[in-house]
Amino acid sequence: MTVTTRFAPSPTGTLHVGNIRTALHNWMFAKRHGGRFLLRIDDTDGERSEERFVAAIRADLAWLGLHPDGEERQSARFDRYEARLAELAAAGRVYPAYETAQELELKRKVLLGRGLPPVYDRAALALSDADKAKLEAEGVRPHWRFKLDHDAMIEWDDMVRGPQRFDPKTMSDPVVRRADGSWLYLLPSVIDDIDMGISHVVRGEDHVSNTATQLQMFAALGAEPPRFAHEALLTGSEGKLSKRLGSLGLDHFRGAGIESQALRALLARLGTSDPVEPFVDSAPLVESFDFARFGRAPARFDEDELAQLNARIVHQFGYAAVRDRLPAGMTEAGWNAIRPNLSTIAEAADWWQVVEGPVHAEIAEEDRAFLAQAAGIAAGLDWADPWPALTGALKEATGRKGRALFLPLRLALTGREHGPDMAALLPLIGKDAALERLRGT
Repeated sequence: MTVTTRFAPSPTGTLHVGNIRTALHNWMFAKRHGGRFLLRIDDTDGERSEERFVAAIRADLAWLGLHPDGEERQSARFDRYEARLAELAAAGRVYPAYETAQELELKRKVLLGRGLPPVYDRAALALSDADKAKLEAEGVRPHWRFKLDHDAMIEWDDMVRGPQRFDPKTMSDPVVRRADGSWLYLLPSVIDDIDMGISHVVRGEDHVSNTATQLQMFAALGAEPPRFAHEALLTGSEGKLSKRLGSLGLDHFRGAGIESQALRALLARLGTSDPVEPFVDSAPLVESFDFARFGRAPARFDEDELAQLNARIVHQFGYAAVRDRLPAGMTEAGWNAIRPNLSTIAEAADWWQVVEGPVHAEIAEEDRAFLAQAAGIAAGLDWADPWPALTGALKEATGRKGRALFLPLRLALTGREHGPDMAALLPLIGKDAALERLRGT
């Protein structure tokens, strides 16, 4: 069997961090087993689906390095859904129901008021052909429900949650098609999974009850179901489910200077027993991916942790990998000098401005003579390795050491109290510019 997974977003908006994690885990599991990762655009909702979101989904996956091995569009498969619905109708596994939304809500309230679960009473099954004809003659269009088999307990071994068991008697027959002819998620997804040869379905734990229903749909359509992995949902850093996570898309992360490798490294292991590590290459993440390592507790997504991971990723980038994203004129030596101080690549522009100048420094009165002396010494250096030569000569000439020696020099030369190693930075600033800054001119 070829392992085949799918990521199935609806193009009604952009991907958020929970979607991204699902896509990543589907991709990783398929690659771990030498299989295929497919993209399915669930665009059955014609009113809310937009092509700009389809394009955004493709672009986001590409930015993350998740390249699908194939793509399907549900909107191109309506004829297939019609044909399979007809098969189920002929077999008595789907049936028309004529209650309005208001009537169904009233039934629900009555049951809840009696302390009973709001399970659909299957009243539509008692309608005669004459009853149906009369309703349709009155302009009432039916919606369609899948008839659950109440005699078969629903069971499966979930790759994350372990053994699962549902009693279909406690579940409503799900609506699979609305009265206006539009499709709901459950049945088209099953039909697609069969036709696409999906072997494993990886999704959030909020779909567990959907899986119980869909397993009977697979059986009714004569197909072997895929294996399922239902992952714990993400929580925010405050430790509870966060609505904000639902709005954090890739534009947010890109705008914050987050690298795709950092986001991938964090989400790959979030919720597992494995440590989060700053892997630039996805191969080690793929090789270690195993649903047995996932826990059932909610997975905590922390943007501060992501930022720290991002810095560790940036520190690994060679010049060739970032050259096109650096400020004009920045050399490999400049990148190597500045890189250890960066949290994002965008910050390189700030440090390169320090190199190119001008800089402004607030110099204490007691340090002015010291800096003038430093300028005199610097003027006589050959500038091959100026920082140790300059500080060594100043220490001997003035007796200064430690902070008193180094801080005034750094302030005058960079305008900042902290920053990259001055031994690497000073040659980039250059002798003439360094002398001007030490002299305060």
